[in-house]
Amino acid sequence: MSLASHLAELQKRHSEIEQRIVEAQASPSTDDVEIVAMKRRKLALKDQIQRLRTEKDDTQTRH
Repeated sequence: MSLASHLAELQKRHSEIEQRIVEAQASPSTDDVEIVAMKRRKLALKDQIQRLRTEKDDTQTRH
């Protein structure tokens, strides 16, 4: 898998989690612990995306 396609997949998963969070927050029956867990997964994906973008930029700068 190329770096670009890997980044695209991570961004897609990030967006999907964001949508699930919005839906969960709109539902009064959703447990707050579940929402917090989704937010943590979303943040972890965001961090991973940022790390990969930085690596990609560093690689392009060196060449």
